[in-house]
Amino acid sequence: MKYNRCGKSGLLLPQISLGLWHNFGSVDSFENAESIAKVAFDKGITHFDLANNYGPTPGSAESNFGKILKNNFAGNLRDELVISTKAGYTMWDGPYGDWGSRKYLLSSLDQSLKRMQIDYVDIFYSHRFDPDTPLEETMQALDYAVRSGKALYAGISNYDPEQTRAACEILKRLGTPCLIHQVKYSMFVREAEAGLLDVLEEKGVGCIAFSPLAQGLLTDKYLAGIPASSRASNPNGHLKEAEVSAEKVLKIKVLNEIALERQQSLAQMALAWLLKDRRVSSVLIGASSVAQLNANIDSLQKLDFSEAELSRIESILQ
Repeated sequence: MKYNRCGKSGLLLPQISLGLWHNFGSVDSFENAESIAKVAFDKGITHFDLANNYGPTPGSAESNFGKILKNNFAGNLRDELVISTKAGYTMWDGPYGDWGSRKYLLSSLDQSLKRMQIDYVDIFYSHRFDPDTPLEETMQALDYAVRSGKALYAGISNYDPEQTRAACEILKRLGTPCLIHQVKYSMFVREAEAGLLDVLEEKGVGCIAFSPLAQGLLTDKYLAGIPASSRASNPNGHLKEAEVSAEKVLKIKVLNEIALERQQSLAQMALAWLLKDRRVSSVLIGASSVAQLNANIDSLQKLDFSEAELSRIESILQ
């Protein structure tokens, strides 16, 4: 595993980090989740990313991760991990369980620490910009989380370029620099390139990409349409059937041909494509099995692209 510096901070993150958005909730196999986490760490993945509402049910991913920590990472091993969590999306009913108020963020952080049975997280994020709460209040809550010792670093997620610039400037004035921005970024979702990555570079903030495989679209799973076991076939999933259009499938097929020429799977090429940009500190993967985890980690074996390859890929994506 290679580790990249996160922005202009002292923190190094593995090029591939493990996200617990899926497959670690109360509806999933705990034994499988534990195996994935253990193998990830053995392969050099030191960063585990959560949020208060990850599950389902909301909070259960943190509870299960707390059990995994207790079973496998006792003592000084906690110091070998970077654990992140977030608050900003709906977590509980009522006026104080959503968005970006100080009340919600700090209450949620306390709940997250209890669920994971730890004293602090390494990174605490504002999960999304709140248009109805003063940005100063949201950033002051992150600053307090760090000053109280409940978090070591502050981060933001799903903020646009101008919101990001403003948040970074407030945090800098408060004395708690913004460490990292977690952004949805893949070959198929490239809004980050429209100014956000430039702001992060200017402000010295790291970038970690989530949904790098576009909810599974950038894999060989959809080469022949929508399989019955896929996320697109699940009415409760985040990938909708309409997104797997004939045009998108055609692009996937041609991209897959390039990947095979590179002796990679499409998923491996998609991860490598993100890591080619030095502004991307880490790529956040999910995994439903140890085999899938290992296959994604193997993307690191070939990160270089020729100019011809990049040009071909770009012509397909446009």
